[in-house]
Amino acid sequence: CNLEIVELTIEEIEAYRLRYIDNLEQKEAAKKMHTSQSTYQRILYSAYKKIADALINGKAIQIVKKK
Repeated sequence: CNLEIVELTIEEIEAYRLRYIDNLEQKEAAKKMHTSQSTYQRILYSAYKKIADALINGKAIQIVKKK
């Protein structure tokens, strides 16, 4: 299969999981990730963009360690 790949970091997946699987608000999720709320929000929005790109454009998602 020759799909383009969108790479999400473990950090982005964790932010997304805390929000949508554990249903935590940003403040609580940021605390669990040991980061500020603004940093958490930046990580989460990065995940949103990448996931949307993969879904809309038919790309594969690969989870990678932080670069």
